[in-house]
Amino acid sequence: MTLPNDLDSSRLPQHVAIIMDGNGRWARQQGKIRTFGHQNGVLAVRDTVEAAAELGVKFLSLYAFSTENWKRPRWEVNALMELLIDTISKETKTLMDNNIRLQAIGDINSLPEKCRKQLDETIQKTNSNTRMTLILALSYSSRWEITNAVQEIVSEAIKGNIKPEDINDNVISDHMCTRFCPDPELLIRTSGEYRISNFMLWQIAYTELFFTNKLWPDFRRNDFFDAIRDFQKRERRYGMLSENQPDDNDA
Repeated sequence: MTLPNDLDSSRLPQHVAIIMDGNGRWARQQGKIRTFGHQNGVLAVRDTVEAAAELGVKFLSLYAFSTENWKRPRWEVNALMELLIDTISKETKTLMDNNIRLQAIGDINSLPEKCRKQLDETIQKTNSNTRMTLILALSYSSRWEITNAVQEIVSEAIKGNIKPEDINDNVISDHMCTRFCPDPELLIRTSGEYRISNFMLWQIAYTELFFTNKLWPDFRRNDFFDAIRDFQKRERRYGMLSENQPDDNDA
């Protein structure tokens, strides 16, 4: 694939996170049931993963299934789990061929046994791959993650392994699911919604946000490149003054 020559390879985000939204609406537009949208969303996943890897992004996180999604109709949840198992199984070879490592975050123990088994097999098989890490957020929500981190830290404090006064940002980050990777520099949300939907609330404190009206099944590599272009136009200040803005003491 020929990469866009207008993108600056020295200013790529290391970690891009995506809230994949719009499968249900896309299906309704086609006169189909929601699962039809989920099935076609797999094509967008494949295209986006390949584009991110070829571009040089090191970590790509996809919000695949939230803790709130368990409240959906049982038939839809079952279909999603079967689709997840089937997709991971079929895409394992593609991950290996492209040197991509698979990781998962979330309450993985809540997933059906068959799903956990397939997920674990692919994670183990791709563990030595180094080109990019694909992170699936499954049965995940930030409130669950933060609650889990607090419980772990309190447990360590009770055992005397940590003092309350030693608890800081780094300690909390080390108990998050994403402790193995940097915080995302860019978060993309599809479908025209302007919500974070309980995704990586701790990690996106200074993340650049990009919203697109594209429904997820229609999202393709060129849309991903557009988000990267927008990211590269921004000045990331982390609460500091702009490099182009003099402070109050400047003449």
